[in-house]
Amino acid sequence: MTTTSSLAARRVRHELRFRLLEVLRVEQPNPHLRRITLGGPALAGFVSAGFDDHVKLFFPHPGEAEPLLPTPGPNGPIYPEGPRPAARDYTPRRFSETELEIDFVLHGEGPAATWAAQAAPGQRIGVGGPRGSFIPPEGLDWYLLAGDETALAAIARRLAELPAGPRALVLAEVADASAEQPLPSAAEVSVTWLHRDGAAPGQPEALVAALAGLQLPEGEGYAWVAAESAVARALRAVLLERHGLDKAAVKASGYWKHGAAASHETLEG
Repeated sequence: MTTTSSLAARRVRHELRFRLLEVLRVEQPNPHLRRITLGGPALAGFVSAGFDDHVKLFFPHPGEAEPLLPTPGPNGPIYPEGPRPAARDYTPRRFSETELEIDFVLHGEGPAATWAAQAAPGQRIGVGGPRGSFIPPEGLDWYLLAGDETALAAIARRLAELPAGPRALVLAEVADASAEQPLPSAAEVSVTWLHRDGAAPGQPEALVAALAGLQLPEGEGYAWVAAESAVARALRAVLLERHGLDKAAVKASGYWKHGAAASHETLEG
């Protein structure tokens, strides 16, 4: 098995813009998920070149019709006077010239889950970015995508964008069978769902065991993982040490972290 790719991943930067968008539709594909479609004139020119891009969502304070958004400055965002809105990072699951679709995992308290649970058409929310995109190599023989619920929007988008030809292996940990969702793709896809069934989220055992026992296909491949930070770090170690992948063929991200709010980190080194 070839463990490195001759095709390098690319990073591209985008003009930082902040947009005030309106809720167009609210769907609930399963008991654990709310899918909210945003739109409005401010969406014009929106760009998201990478399947795991993240935008920053700005939520209005209780009693506000809309959040106070920052403006781009030479040294970063400049906020107007007044309380700053709560903000969280999310992956654009789907977008077009007129719509931006975001999946919210309903996992209890917090500004994002609380807002999503009551969201209705006509409400307004702020969106910043994405500031840049990480574009993985194309034309490989296989792709591995692994993570928990927070990674599913990126996994779904990646599968939807893959052409026919390559194999895609997915390891997805979710609360229970009711949290599974369709993952359509033109690629040859194999999905393994891992159910916590009452166990606490953010524990490494299930994903690490599944990944360690996985037989990777022959040929050139690329692995992408995202989960709680310590879990993602453990998965990265399995890919490098157990499966012998080169660091260039692996991207691992901590999409959340025990005991921390609004955590998002790329794991390297």
